[in-house]
Amino acid sequence: MNKKAQINFQQLEQDFNQLRAETVAQVGEKDARYIRRVITVQRTAELISRVLMLLCFFSLWFLMAGMLLLAFAKILENMEIGHNVLHGQYDWMNDPNINSKTYEWDIASDAGSWKRIHNHEHHTYTNIIGKDRDFGYGLLRMSDDLPWRRKNCWQFLTYFNLSLMFEWGVAYHELAAERVFIGKKKKNRTSTLSDKQLKKMFFSKAGRQIFKDYLFFPLLAGPMFFFVLAANIGANLLRNLWTSTIIFCGHFTGDVETFTEAECEGESKGQWYYRQMLGSSDLTGHRWFHILTGHLSCQIEHHLFPDIPAHRYYDMAPQVAAIAEKHGIPYNTGSFFKQYGSVLKRIWTYSWPTNKPVPLKENKSL
Repeated sequence: MNKKAQINFQQLEQDFNQLRAETVAQVGEKDARYIRRVITVQRTAELISRVLMLLCFFSLWFLMAGMLLLAFAKILENMEIGHNVLHGQYDWMNDPNINSKTYEWDIASDAGSWKRIHNHEHHTYTNIIGKDRDFGYGLLRMSDDLPWRRKNCWQFLTYFNLSLMFEWGVAYHELAAERVFIGKKKKNRTSTLSDKQLKKMFFSKAGRQIFKDYLFFPLLAGPMFFFVLAANIGANLLRNLWTSTIIFCGHFTGDVETFTEAECEGESKGQWYYRQMLGSSDLTGHRWFHILTGHLSCQIEHHLFPDIPAHRYYDMAPQVAAIAEKHGIPYNTGSFFKQYGSVLKRIWTYSWPTNKPVPLKENKSL
């Protein structure tokens, strides 16, 4: 008897729907205070970091401290604030500054482009090969579902470069999906925006980011221009490395599974929940660690409930694990080093021809 026959998808749906309803019923002022407090910390950290950089003519130690503090502020803004606000987790507050429709984050990617690819495409079609472009980001071969190509031999270097330039990879993601610069789109892709509009949004947001970090703030430092420029570049690189590493740990550990379009055709909500469980991984750690990851250390919970305030995932995780155990579903969690090691092993494994047939996956067919 295969795995599918053993799982009551209707009951699984009811269990997760109940957990969702119980959590949503608790969302309120506590969550509003939390996100406003995080925003205050982030803005204070960024302000202090900018001041420290301007003081670098006294000592380069000020520059180093400013760079690290700016990296912290950018990580907090991108992960715990921007990512979660853009998921609509705080739209219920009706705060014009903390709303998915108006928020623009401190990253090269245009918020609208990111929402179209990530919020809709990735969260709807998680790990469905041919539908979810976030699986490998169109650059990396991460499973036997994709044919091996010669370029995969050096995909470890590709991964490292993607990590360093992650914000630009994310920014370019929608343009690559629509093949804007190539001009030859895939037959199954449609867009509500023209190529001209996509280019305008990409270059407009990228230009503002470049001006802010690499011209405006360095120019304020006068003769220390190049020192502050280097510190800004360093802060962005640190942010990119951190965010890409956390995201890869949630999506590409060794136990994460993939799916075909045929397997997921006509799936129920219970089967959709099941796919999110098999296609995600969690990280264990202290509460401060979860905050710095934007609670994407609880990637399983995020994929199950993307619009619930992320700081609640930490408390929901034991309940999700209990439901998984009840239904005999794997709950993939582990320490940062264990999970990241698994990611690196996966990247290396699929860098080479595996000479294995594509798995039938009948044990998890939806």
